[in-house]
Parts: sequence; structure tokens; C-alpha cells
Amino acid sequence: MSGKHPKSIGLIRRAAMPAVALLVVGTFAGHAIAGPNGLFAWRGYAQQLEVRKAELAGLQAERAQLKHKSALLDPRRADPDLADEMVRKDLGLVRSDEVVVPLED
Repeated sequence: MSGKHPKSIGLIRRAAMPAVALLVVGTFAGHAIAGPNGLFAWRGYAQQLEVRKAELAGLQAERAQLKHKSALLDPRRADPDLADEMVRKDLGLVRSDEVVVPLED
């Protein structure tokens, strides 16, 4: 029986390296498919991209509106209606010939 023992050890040693290599390759393949940056995660990234695009469009519209409003407040050519509206809203000022009617929210 001791004669077969060295052959089985040799067989195990010869099979160990391919088995380890197969295990390493399998681990990398598993991460490539199901890992955080794998194939299954791409669908989530595509959904997040669509959400971010919609958010960006909203922010760009808000930015354009603010840019327009700031252009109307340029001291060299301020829009009198906008300036009057902002003074009344922010400072609560009223002219002497106006009547204030309080409204509940």
C-alpha cells in the first residue's frame, strides 16, 4: 500500500495548480458578472443615468431662469416692474396711496 501513496500525492500535486488557477479565474468571472461593477450592475447604472439626466435638465432650466432674473436686475437697465415687485415682497414696503388687503395662506 505504501507503493501507491507516493503516486496519489504526485497526482494531487499535479492537480493542485490547475485547481487553484480555475478557482482564481472563477472568482474573477463571478465578479465580472455579479460584482458591483459587473454586467448585472449595468442596468442599475442606466437607470441612475436617466434619473441624473432628468435632474440635470431641471437644474439647467432653473439656472436659465435665475440668469434671466439676474439680467433683469442689472443696475444699468433694471426692469422697474421686477424691482418694484422685489422691494414690496422682500421689504414689505407700500406706497402711501395704496391699500393693503391681508390674505390668509
